[in-house]
Amino acid sequence: MTDSKATRLERIVTAGGADAAILSIDHPPLNLFDKALLDALAADLEELSADPPRALLVRAEGKLVSGGVDVHVFEGLSVDEGAQLWRTLFARIIHPLEALPCPVIFAAHSLTLTAAFEMALACDIILAAPKAKFGLVETVVGLTPSMGGPQRLAERAGSGRAREFVMTADLYDAATMADWGVVNAVHDDVETAARALLTKLADGPTRAHAATKQIIEAWRSGGVAHADSVTPEVSGQLFGSADLRDAVRSFLEVGPGKATYTGK
Repeated sequence: MTDSKATRLERIVTAGGADAAILSIDHPPLNLFDKALLDALAADLEELSADPPRALLVRAEGKLVSGGVDVHVFEGLSVDEGAQLWRTLFARIIHPLEALPCPVIFAAHSLTLTAAFEMALACDIILAAPKAKFGLVETVVGLTPSMGGPQRLAERAGSGRAREFVMTADLYDAATMADWGVVNAVHDDVETAARALLTKLADGPTRAHAATKQIIEAWRSGGVAHADSVTPEVSGQLFGSADLRDAVRSFLEVGPGKATYTGK
């Protein structure tokens, strides 16, 4: 890592011995998603995919989570080049982030615009500070959000809310986003809350969390019937894990809530 790198990837070990990771956007002054930041995020996600932690926190340094995309990224693109831009961002950022076999938390402490919010929507759990605001404002340059934001927002809040959010290009506060079911929780000290949740999830049954993500992804792609069809195999695999065997034994011997997990 150099001082000029637009992100910082930190590997930590919880008090319980679990490997966790914190991915920080650190690209002052506005954390704009330019080529440097997009390339840094892609490289970090490639590293995380190759060696997944047991939980990941995505956050940002600075006054803003992000002021959005640097518009220079769009300048002069042809139709084919524009389409390829979005294919690349799905392939290198959004899909690898969603595919991580561990819980992924996004912490928004302040203004979170465009690509940063689309990244948040690709995470499992979104936490926000009361002063955080969210927006997909691509219409100011004649675009629609194209890193998966509209469809993932519709999944969480409904299609009518997603249309409103994108078409008006208004800013919405954390309380509204929580009311819509987009933000999971609002915390006065979102940084502390996010790190506590990171520890809790990293110390938990990693293989079971990964199975949960697989089942929900099956529902997203094919509905309840498809999720039902994959659940027996996905969940059945857990019976081969040391975590399940040890947790069942612990439950029977000393009661619930006493098991420890290794991710194996």
